[in-house]
Amino acid sequence: MRKDTRSGCPINLSLEIFGDRWTLLVLRDVVFAGARHFRELLGGPERISSNVLADRLAVLVEHGMLTRAGDPTHKQKVTYSLTEQAIELVPVLVQLSTWGVRHLPVGDAYAARAGVLTAGGPPLWDAFMDELRETHLGPGARRGPVPDGPTVAARMEAAYTASATH
Repeated sequence: MRKDTRSGCPINLSLEIFGDRWTLLVLRDVVFAGARHFRELLGGPERISSNVLADRLAVLVEHGMLTRAGDPTHKQKVTYSLTEQAIELVPVLVQLSTWGVRHLPVGDAYAARAGVLTAGGPPLWDAFMDELRETHLGPGARRGPVPDGPTVAARMEAAYTASATH
């Protein structure tokens, strides 16, 4: 954590981590697109450069938002996982996305994915956070039971795909 923060204000301290354009986009790709490896993150729609991505990943690891571990399937690959701290950002990301859909010229496919979470409200956000906990922290990390039906991630992907094909 940086020692030269401007103040102890919670908004300022949060912006010390998330106050650049790329950090939230990297988290977005891990949370909503399921990206776990450097190359997957590098292929995002905003075309982040490799040096900026490496820096943002290092900052997120340093601040406890991501963990970094060797990938057992490939010696030179690293897998990034969300921490509980990052998973708890889901409601913030949903609200930011909802605001963007309301006020900005968002692409239909992105609006469809966001619409699933917006319509589902906090109970669906909690279910999605449990899915992320299971994926990133392990099967025992869920806080609630596994709900019946398709996963939240599958519902978002279906909405995205359906909108993108129209």
